[in-house]
Amino acid sequence: MTATTHHTYRHAPHPLHAILLAGTVPLFFGALLSDIAYFRTYQIQWSNFSSWLIVGGLVFCGFALLFALANLIRAHYQKGRAMVYFLVLLAAWILGFINSLEHAKDAWATMPVGLILSAIVSVLVLVAAWIGLSDLGDGGDI
Repeated sequence: MTATTHHTYRHAPHPLHAILLAGTVPLFFGALLSDIAYFRTYQIQWSNFSSWLIVGGLVFCGFALLFALANLIRAHYQKGRAMVYFLVLLAAWILGFINSLEHAKDAWATMPVGLILSAIVSVLVLVAAWIGLSDLGDGGDI
């Protein structure tokens, strides 16, 4: 009589990957908050501040995306979670890039599309961080 045991191993993300991924959340969320401030006050500096936060978020997200791609390539089991994580992070980066182009417009021309894109990107990055940094018990390699 043999008993089979199922072992689930969770690989913690590389510390640099975790820092980059976690850094995207406040940068993109800060851009959302500054877009809201610009929408309410019409002070152009809020739009400028948002543009710089988006650029910072894109840099952090881009490097985290490279880590996510490496994890997707080396995932032996449970490729589904690694794929979802990669796709959500990729969607956040692409929409963040479009948002940066939107914020390059002149002053009020960024509204309301820039605000909407900032909200969507903030949610996507939050979901990606949740997937990438939490242990959902499936043994993924993220």
